[in-house]
Amino acid sequence: MADLIKMSGKEILYLLEQEENIMNCLGFKNNNGQLKKDMRKKISEISGFCEQILKVIKKLDKDKEIVFLECSCGKSYLSFVLSYILEREFNIKTFFFGVDTNKELVQRCEEISSILGYGNMVFKHGKTIDFSTDRKVDIVIALHACNTATDEAIVKGIKIGAKHIMVVPCCHGQLRSQIKSHHPLTNLTQFGLLRYKFADILTDALRSQFLLGNGYYVELLGIVSPKLTPKNILISARKIKSKKNKGSLEKYYQLSNMFNTNFRLQEFFPEHSLNDTLVCTC
Repeated sequence: MADLIKMSGKEILYLLEQEENIMNCLGFKNNNGQLKKDMRKKISEISGFCEQILKVIKKLDKDKEIVFLECSCGKSYLSFVLSYILEREFNIKTFFFGVDTNKELVQRCEEISSILGYGNMVFKHGKTIDFSTDRKVDIVIALHACNTATDEAIVKGIKIGAKHIMVVPCCHGQLRSQIKSHHPLTNLTQFGLLRYKFADILTDALRSQFLLGNGYYVELLGIVSPKLTPKNILISARKIKSKKNKGSLEKYYQLSNMFNTNFRLQEFFPEHSLNDTLVCTC
């Protein structure tokens, strides 16, 4: 069974292009049945993300229900497509939570799930960080959650002990103004465009080190070609330890201190005291 759970992003995209019901409900196709031009990039991103999620699911117990939490879900395209693929193609039982601060989008998702007859979905209005459930969440996902909303998804995944945290970040605005000066690479970040690009790299490096420090194995993967979108990096984290990894937390703080950043992630973890790690004083 595990070997059968495999589809490339291109195969997923082709499958969806042939499907009428879900694609029409999600607004991906126009009246003549063709994929809308302005939705091609989005559906390609979703297909590429789904390909990586399928690789993760191969290693889970498929006899048990797999529970997802989509953070900052918006219109929940990712969850709807995942539910469709996993049920139709692989007969895997799933349940999806979606949470978003936009009440109108949450109501829209509820309407679409009702039209499609998807009884395995619950949508909540509110902040990711405030979400709670009695169910054990297996996989936390987020596709282009804006700025620190990605960090909230990571925080929620860590706090609930999710087996997998898989996020594709969007904008990286938090650190751009923080790294203008007073660090070893000011000769680089004095240029606006380079600071912009470097802030992206630094932000995702900090996120990855923080996940490592909280007992996760981390990979950074591309979900689509960077020619399609530069926001194509997936941070994929798998829980391997129940305790903190102090060595990786030390690296996180070293990196943060080197660039004098006040990063959103650590605000949610007062238990990660600086006194518990060897901190760089750059």
